[in-house]
Amino acid sequence: MLNDPLFILVIVAVAAVLIILLMGIGTFGVGGKVARKHSNRFMRYRIYAQAVAIVLILLFIWLRGGN
Repeated sequence: MLNDPLFILVIVAVAAVLIILLMGIGTFGVGGKVARKHSNRFMRYRIYAQAVAIVLILLFIWLRGGN
């Protein structure tokens, strides 16, 4: 399965969602001006990345004949 480029793309997309999520949570933890300036932006980016990851997962399942 690691030879499948679509699977690798799915893994990268899921990892990107995780990284963006952790960065957003980190800005909430810092608080103050940093949180006001960046936390909502990170969470918005997470939503976009998560949507892309879900589409890629569904595409992978559909193309590989999953039930």
